[in-house]
Amino acid sequence: MKEFKNLRIVDNFYQSSLFFPMPTIMASTVSENGRTNLGSYSLCFPYYVAGKDYYAMILIIRNSSNTAQNILRTRKVTLNFIPDKKKYFTEAVRLGYPGDKTEDKMKDCLFTLVDSDVKGRPQIVNEAFEVMECTWDDSLEEAYNDKPGCIEGYDPPYRQFNGITSKHGAHFILKVDRILMKEPYYSAIIGGVSACKFPPVPVDYGYRDSTNFWCSSFRRPFSVKIKAHEGDVKSVIYCAERIDPEIKFTTEACAKLTKIPRVFLKAALTQMADIAKECEIKVIDEQALEIINQKRKARRK
Repeated sequence: MKEFKNLRIVDNFYQSSLFFPMPTIMASTVSENGRTNLGSYSLCFPYYVAGKDYYAMILIIRNSSNTAQNILRTRKVTLNFIPDKKKYFTEAVRLGYPGDKTEDKMKDCLFTLVDSDVKGRPQIVNEAFEVMECTWDDSLEEAYNDKPGCIEGYDPPYRQFNGITSKHGAHFILKVDRILMKEPYYSAIIGGVSACKFPPVPVDYGYRDSTNFWCSSFRRPFSVKIKAHEGDVKSVIYCAERIDPEIKFTTEACAKLTKIPRVFLKAALTQMADIAKECEIKVIDEQALEIINQKRKARRK
């Protein structure tokens, strides 16, 4: 502990009291006159990642911003992830300046905007390497009662986690409707990644010393192998025998499943049994296991 010093925690602590790595995202929304507005944001992270009816992101922003006002009105927003280029980051800083009207800041915008192939969606930044088309879930906390128009700040009561959460703040739980990705990154997700197949993702460190926005350049990623804690065949057989009375796993098939971490074993075997039933397979042997694993892989795509 002697090497660490206690820092005071203040407003915007993620950039005033921490070195916190963040993404650089251009959020596109549609203004009242139908024109696309771009705002740059970094406080945007995965929120619902599993176990829900849908997947979601959370976006934390000023409630008086063009982006927030447009989301309150239309519920639609597109998250555009821009690659690591200094001119793109410089433009992101410009577009993130508070108070500018959409028609003024978008007049000479560096980014190329293209129409979504889904009607009613905001335009997409063509320079982005990946895009998430989202819809704000205003049913949570009855946030549909929050309306646009209070540019000088909102009065209480405030929501806890979705909608208007403070006088000048807002949190939006965004349902992920579609993820769009360019090649070669699309193929890397589907077929497997290597160091040369990662997109050049910049890391944003926010606004510091009331002077500058800071960003670090992309570097070639590296990987570290996870040491498999393999279970023995008996433990797999024990679990497999209790999954479904109508489905039998052979010892040979169980031997091929020892690399599955124990915490995921029951879920994996349950999925295999369900697929076996769909295929009218009663006994999962090595050959059947290969067929089932192919179907599991296809479903992940």
